[in-house]
Amino acid sequence: MKPSRIFKLAALALPLVLVACGTQKKAVKETSKAPTTLKAQQFLQKVSDNAQYAKFITSKVKFSVEVGNQQLTLTGNLKMKRDDVIRLQLMAFGFVEAGRLEFTKDYVLIMDRINKQFIKANYNQLDFMRNSGLNFYSLQALFWNELFQPGKSRITDELLNSYQTDLIGEDAIISMENGKLSYRWLADKEAAQIKMANIMYDDKIRGNYQLNWDYEDFRATGKKLFPFAHKILFNTPDKSIKMAMNFNYLGNDEEWETRTEISSKYREVTVDEILRRFMAL
Repeated sequence: MKPSRIFKLAALALPLVLVACGTQKKAVKETSKAPTTLKAQQFLQKVSDNAQYAKFITSKVKFSVEVGNQQLTLTGNLKMKRDDVIRLQLMAFGFVEAGRLEFTKDYVLIMDRINKQFIKANYNQLDFMRNSGLNFYSLQALFWNELFQPGKSRITDELLNSYQTDLIGEDAIISMENGKLSYRWLADKEAAQIKMANIMYDDKIRGNYQLNWDYEDFRATGKKLFPFAHKILFNTPDKSIKMAMNFNYLGNDEEWETRTEISSKYREVTVDEILRRFMAL
């Protein structure tokens, strides 16, 4: 497979997921019913307390993506600094960096290392992020296996009261919704660990969009648990994308530059151009 093909498949899968989240017209409002029992409140607090306390999370990862009948598996590096940056470097042939995705609080950067192209845009330029209320912190929560509320930078005790919690059965269902948009998390009732996050946009005219993020293979990292296997399924009315990330280890490396410098040799392209190329696959 040509390196340019590798970048198209791997580096552009995640932006399309963001497009799905952006089909919503309004951000989630805090209108969900509050937990009705003290037990539910205590459970939500435990889920929130299970968040990682580390400032940095780093690991080598095995990344795979499947779009239609096309499949691709790559190795890469995931580097994250809480409340600052998420960076995924995708390697071709095990040693050549083919693509880089970098999310900060202020912008999204996607680099095609092979063809020396990039896009860089702030979240206000991306309609699908601005209109949905999703931001860097929502993406961070998905990567870090945590609860989130669109448009918010962190979960406070007050915000915990805006979730509806169902403790019936072996697992707990945590949810909030507003109109056509719904957010749900499945958590282990005993460990209070998030096992799945689901974002659903129900549109009777254009069809449904759904993002499902599953967490598996939980391992101890200090006093906390972290999922070493992430399985992501994104469905649109006419396309299905499957992605997976498997961590080799969980490190806390701080010795890396948190911002990518773009060489003058790179050509800037538009978001629409990148997305059109992807949709033409």
